[in-house]
Amino acid sequence: MSAPPLTWLYVPADRPDRVEKAIASRAHAVIVDLEDGVSAAAKSEARGNLAELFRAARAKPVYVRVNAGDDDDLAAVAALPLAGVFLPKVERPEDVPALPAVHAMVETARGVEAAFEIAVHPSVRGVSLGEADLRSQIGALEEGLDYARSRIVNAAVAAGLPRPPQSVYMNVRDLDGLAASCRRGRVLGHLGRSAIHPDQLEVIEHGYLPTREEVDRARAVVSKLESEGVGEVAGGLFVDPALAGSARTTLALADAYGVAE
Repeated sequence: MSAPPLTWLYVPADRPDRVEKAIASRAHAVIVDLEDGVSAAAKSEARGNLAELFRAARAKPVYVRVNAGDDDDLAAVAALPLAGVFLPKVERPEDVPALPAVHAMVETARGVEAAFEIAVHPSVRGVSLGEADLRSQIGALEEGLDYARSRIVNAAVAAGLPRPPQSVYMNVRDLDGLAASCRRGRVLGHLGRSAIHPDQLEVIEHGYLPTREEVDRARAVVSKLESEGVGEVAGGLFVDPALAGSARTTLALADAYGVAE
């Protein structure tokens, strides 16, 4: 079982130097941004940078976030050796272009209501919530977004996609707040998180890595299932096949990224 990225770092496409630094950083995946991270005046230049940035495939997954409904952006990324394309403001399946690997960003109330129909589109390989736009539209405070967060998680899993990463945490100086928010996201079923600054990566990684105790319990669960099918393990936990998926995910994350110290 392969482990999905836990940290996704946004970097503006009009700054090739920062793109290289982002790829060399501890981020598990990088999202080169043509949308919010680039001013309107610089978008053409940013689009023109892509061919040079992606002359060859990179050592870690690299995505490009395009502008919604921008045919020039879609043409620019179509032939690049990318892990996929982040598509913002998806509200319905018809918004998804015919590209091989689309990560659909749901950022409106209408999109939340259509989350499952979007997630099962044949081009979609992942979905996530864009909280800033949604918050602005519906007027929700922090806790008021939990319904949308849970709905996105459920839609992704029901469609057979990876559990979605959390939306970005906008205050890059508030690392304690980021850590608390990651704990809440993990409770709701998210797996990993997008970042807008390298300083956020370690906090996100720590928040989503399994602990040593969780890894030991997962190993015990898998061992019990493989040897006996059901039964009790140390600590009194009764094991049945329903626990297999989460246990194997925990072990895959530990094997790929380590454990939270």
